[in-house]
Amino acid sequence: MASGEDTTRLLSRVPLFADLSERELTELAQVAVPRSWLAGEVIFREGDPGDTCYVVRSGAVRVTRRHSDGRQIALADLREGDIFGELAMFGGETRSATVEAVEPAEGVALLAGDLRRTILAHPEMAWAMLAGLADRIRAANERLARQTFQTVEGRVASALLGQVKALTAGSGGEPPREILIRATQAQIAQLSGASRESASRFLAKLERAGVITTGRGKILVHEPASLNNYIY
Repeated sequence: MASGEDTTRLLSRVPLFADLSERELTELAQVAVPRSWLAGEVIFREGDPGDTCYVVRSGAVRVTRRHSDGRQIALADLREGDIFGELAMFGGETRSATVEAVEPAEGVALLAGDLRRTILAHPEMAWAMLAGLADRIRAANERLARQTFQTVEGRVASALLGQVKALTAGSGGEPPREILIRATQAQIAQLSGASRESASRFLAKLERAGVITTGRGKILVHEPASLNNYIY
């Protein structure tokens, strides 16, 4: 179980809380409730009522929305220090997306009322929240544009490369020659907005070319930069 000090340190890494003092972060940490999720566990579904937001401590969660044609479209993958569910603060709203743990994950939950009080005391946090939401909308728009205009091969290669970048972010130095992505072929298809069959055919092509090696629930990417050759 994480200590209050650990939670304060986690909250200090959230851009939304960057301007809070140590005392204010400690007060917010005192009302944060630890949460943990198993791989594949749904944290909340699109359309559910909700009055809680969450900060990821470890692991990863995926934000998705249901397309009108029945497809599940991935909007974002969130990791340590990322916040989600914050629209619950505005009251009377249902969840705008589904969030699911894609690997064992831990985080903290903050009730909307507690966070609203903090924002009222620090109006500059509202600007930070708007900036964060704008970044997330921009990234979602870019992903949707890729899914509209790229070929299936380009979308799947982009999804793999996106996972590689997320896993190596902040590592510094030379990027590793091989990256292990813990994801099923169905999850990669979801990230790329492709059918499972189409994604699986292209992944098999990449494996024959020696770019990746697939296993049960994992994909080992050899020379990640070579994925750029398939993005057009």
